[in-house]
Amino acid sequence: MPTNIENKSIVVTGAGRGIGAEIARGLAADGARLTVADLSGEAAEKVAAEIRGAGGAAVGVAVDVRQRESVRAMIDRTVQEHGRLDVIFNNAGVAQTKPFLDITEDDWHFVNDVNALGVMICMQEAIRRMQAQGGGGKVVNTASIAGKQGYEPLAHYSASKFAVVALTQAAARAFGKDRINVNAICPGVVATDMWKVIDGGFREHGLTSRENEAFDTFAGIAVLGRPSTPQDLVGVARFLASADSDFMTGQSLLVDGGMVFA
Repeated sequence: MPTNIENKSIVVTGAGRGIGAEIARGLAADGARLTVADLSGEAAEKVAAEIRGAGGAAVGVAVDVRQRESVRAMIDRTVQEHGRLDVIFNNAGVAQTKPFLDITEDDWHFVNDVNALGVMICMQEAIRRMQAQGGGGKVVNTASIAGKQGYEPLAHYSASKFAVVALTQAAARAFGKDRINVNAICPGVVATDMWKVIDGGFREHGLTSRENEAFDTFAGIAVLGRPSTPQDLVGVARFLASADSDFMTGQSLLVDGGMVFA
């Protein structure tokens, strides 16, 4: 049975691993044509090759979301390969654990230049392309439960994810007239390399003493009783990319197993 994302041209940034890679694989399995984008072109191409090997359509592209020309080149390649741009998942992100008083200007720029500025640049360039080609489109940003609540040793990360929620709402208001839907996904504690970085930062700063202690502590809050896996985000990604979400915009959906209720 064909899905309503079949043959849709979809970009996923930060798709060389983790949540982005799993979303790319899941959407490709539904018949979408994927641009797998990542700072590591090698990682992007590896995931794209896996998709092609499974019978799907995908290209791997290196992109630095902080650089507008790099983002434009990613979108140009997408249109060249797939004919147009229907959906973009702005998923690329970084994390860093630092006690509040230890966060430096460099730390702030490291996190916010990717997570906030990078999302804004990708949104701008994708929306411009969607407006030019007509027919609307879908923009889906990866925020976080940290875009709903601030966490002290992740203050600058939380700020960046609050920014993603704000950008999502502002763009939804601005481009609804163009039939461009803008929504966000807010994952909780997901078993990915990013959480290994966060967990290691807790230990480095003496906030925890054993490996996975921060991960287990935060994940233990979830009322569904387990940490998340990247696969848990595929269903909501499919929904937001599809016509099933055509009357939803400006929303940031918590997909966290019941950690934060809003």
